Amino acid sequence: MECSPTSVFGLISGKQVKNALLHQPSLSSAVKTNSKYNQTQPPSPPFYRKNLYHMSKLTIDSFEKLQQYEGQEIGVSEYHTITQEQIQKFAEATLDYQWIHLDAERSQTESPFKSTIAHGYLTVSLLPYLWGQIIEIQNLKMQVNYEIESLRFNQAVLVDSAVRLRVKLLSAVNLRGVIKARLEVTMEIQDTKKPAFSGVITFLYHFN
Repeated sequence: MECSPTSVFGLISGKQVKNALLHQPSLSSAVKTNSKYNQTQPPSPPFYRKNLYHMSKLTIDSFEKLQQYEGQEIGVSEYHTITQEQIQKFAEATLDYQWIHLDAERSQTESPFKSTIAHGYLTVSLLPYLWGQIIEIQNLKMQVNYEIESLRFNQAVLVDSAVRLRVKLLSAVNLRGVIKARLEVTMEIQDTKKPAFSGVITFLYHFN
């Protein structure tokens, strides 16, 4: 079933959406200049990256380009549904067979969640996958998980819930050719006010 632009975007008209998509700023364009103060300002992510659920990846091909987005929200991933099969496979991989994750019948009667729930570390393990939907780092040799600076689990993720990742770039540092990207991450649960978790993580990017 198709939805009209007005029904999807609330007060934003179809004409506004069309114009925004046709005239979105280029991510490869030079940074903007503030003539009043003769300073440069980082480009904002395009309109449709902030307002549509199906978002375009941000493509990064240099340290300088990534650094332009310091202090900004980079984007939001697509929703990913966590199934009982995925929970089962994670339990087998980590040897964490606690019944709150695997025993649906017992969970209905004894668990405060009345359902099986995903392992907290399963949701954390989705970070690289969902982050890869938001950004594309070109000419990349490898990405390394460097640090989890802080992480708080706020809400249990029930089986068959859909989650997505929201990311803000806190800083980007060039360590002799290796980019150290520090990210504020929030995993949102569809139709739930509280996020599954929020925190600050760091990735290292090694280039070819």
